[in-house]
Amino acid sequence: MPRRSPEGGPGIVRFDRQMIKAALRARPSPPDEDMDWLPETAPDLRERVRRALPTKRIAAAVLVPVVDREGELSLLLTQRSRTLRDHAGQIAFPGGRIEPQDRDPWTAALREAHEEIGLEASRVEFAGYLPDHLIVTGFRVTPAVGFVAPDYRLRVAAEEVDEAFEVPLAFLFDAANLRERERQIGETSFAVYDITYDGRRIWGATAGMVMTLRRMLVARAGGAA
Repeated sequence: MPRRSPEGGPGIVRFDRQMIKAALRARPSPPDEDMDWLPETAPDLRERVRRALPTKRIAAAVLVPVVDREGELSLLLTQRSRTLRDHAGQIAFPGGRIEPQDRDPWTAALREAHEEIGLEASRVEFAGYLPDHLIVTGFRVTPAVGFVAPDYRLRVAAEEVDEAFEVPLAFLFDAANLRERERQIGETSFAVYDITYDGRRIWGATAGMVMTLRRMLVARAGGAA
């Protein structure tokens, strides 16, 4: 029997490009659907967490880059520079504020990825959006998922990023690699999951986005998310 995950899906799940595209949203979240990163929680808990977050929301976007090497999928992540003022040294997806010149979150995510790691937009194919994530720093982050050509070349901006690296999707989605802990925002506590890969701890909003992607794909595959 397959090992069950903390959220009810199989322990190790494998997906292809078509399933990923089918599971994602074609458009960013509407204003009232920005707490879907809290899975399996009652509406009142979601509202308590929402009320504890900053009321001024700053629009931002990140690129969730899925690298496809003949069906072996991985996520391209960055480690933020340890000299940055905010979130120094954390594992993150490339991204930042949505600027006035950006047509949409996808455009913003591609621009930020090029600025941070030199990833060319021509090497990325749009796949879809994850639900927006409201985070404690006041950003409303739209995660835009894209398929990255495996022969991509990077030019890392050292002032923003220490390094970029890949993590196999199968590793990120394996229930054995998820570590549950309690998170508290305001007076409300709820469970979140951290993932450690090659000595790097993936946590916070980045881990939340990974878990959201996992949940949406498992649900699409017919599992309980």
